[in-house]
Amino acid sequence: MANHKLSVMSVEQPKPGHTPLWPFLQVLVWFTGVFIIFNLIVYPTLGINIFWNILVPILPAILVLAIGVWRNVCPMASTTLFLRHVGLSKRRKLTISQSGKLNLIAVIALFLIVPLRHAIFNTNGQATALLIISLGLTGAIAGLFYDWKSAWCSGLCPIYPVEKLYAIGNKLSITNAHCHKCYSCIIPCPDSTPGINPLSLEKKSYHNMAGVLLAGGFPGFIWGWFQVPDYAGITGIEQLVSIYKLPLAGLLVTMVLFTVLKQFVGKNVLMAIFSAAAVSCYYWFRLPELFGFGIYPGDGMLVDLSGVLPEWIVYVVVLVIIVFFYGWFIYHKQTKSWLIRPDYVNKKNDLLHRHKTAAIIDKDQ
Repeated sequence: MANHKLSVMSVEQPKPGHTPLWPFLQVLVWFTGVFIIFNLIVYPTLGINIFWNILVPILPAILVLAIGVWRNVCPMASTTLFLRHVGLSKRRKLTISQSGKLNLIAVIALFLIVPLRHAIFNTNGQATALLIISLGLTGAIAGLFYDWKSAWCSGLCPIYPVEKLYAIGNKLSITNAHCHKCYSCIIPCPDSTPGINPLSLEKKSYHNMAGVLLAGGFPGFIWGWFQVPDYAGITGIEQLVSIYKLPLAGLLVTMVLFTVLKQFVGKNVLMAIFSAAAVSCYYWFRLPELFGFGIYPGDGMLVDLSGVLPEWIVYVVVLVIIVFFYGWFIYHKQTKSWLIRPDYVNKKNDLLHRHKTAAIIDKDQ
C-alpha cells in the first residue's frame, strides 16, 4: 500500500488553473505525427508531401513567432516526457559540461542529417519514417534516464539549436504545459530564461563551440543546402560528397564571417542579423520551390503554379516576408522567455537556480 502511494505521488500533478487545452493539443499533435508516419510508410508520396512540403516549411516561422506553442505541443517532447509524467523516469541530473556536450552533438547531428535529405529522406518515405521513429526512441530513452527536458528537449534534439537561434526575438510568454513545477532540471532553463540564445553560455567551451557553429554557420549552411539537387538514393562516394560539399562550405564561410564581426559588433545585434539571415535565406529558396519555381524543377514541390502565376509575384511575397523577419529580429524592444516559469518545487531550488543562472549566463549586450 505504501509503495502504491509513493508511485501515485511521483506522478506530476497539474497546477491549478492550467487549461485542459494544452493536453488536448498535445494528444492531437502526437496522433497527427502517428498519422504522418503511417502515410510515410504506406503512402510515401502523400507522407512526404505532408511532412517535408507542409509541416517542415512552416516550422521555422512557428519557431520565430510562437516558440512557446511549439515547445508545449512538440510530439517528440510529449514522447520524451511521458515517462517523467507517469513517474518512471530515473531523473538523473546533467552537469553544465554534460549539457554542453549534448548541445554540441545536437548541432553536429543537425548538420549531418539535413544534407541526407537530398540523397535519402526527400524521396524515401520509409526512410523518413525510420528517422522520425529513431529520434523518438532516442528521446524516450533520454527521458527514461534524465529529468524532464534536460537530455532531449534542451540537449540532444537536433531542432533545439534552431529553436535557440530563431526564438531570440520572442515576444510572447505562455504557460508551460509540461512543467507544472520547476525542478531545476537544467540551468539555465531555455524555456524560462529571457534572452536565451546560442551564445548565452559562450564562456563554457562546449556551449561556445555549439553556439558559434550554429549562429555563425547556419545561414551559409542553408544557402549551400539549396544549391544541391535531390537524388534517388546514394549510389557512390561522389554523390555523398556532393550533398555535403556546398552546405559545409557555406557553413565555414559564414561562421568565419561571424567570428570576425563578433570582435566589432555587439553580440545581440550580430545574433539578430544572422538569425534573420538564416530564416530569410530558407524562405527565399523554399517558398518558390514549393510552388514550382525552384532551382531544380520538381524538387521539394508541393504544387506547380509556374504555369499559373508570374514568378515575380512569388518573389515579391518572399521579399515582404524577409523584410518582416529582419524587422522582427533587429527592432524588437524586449525579449521574453519562451514560457512562463512555473513555481519552483521549493524555496531552496528557487535560490539555487537564480544563483547558478546569474553566475553562468553571459549578460553582455
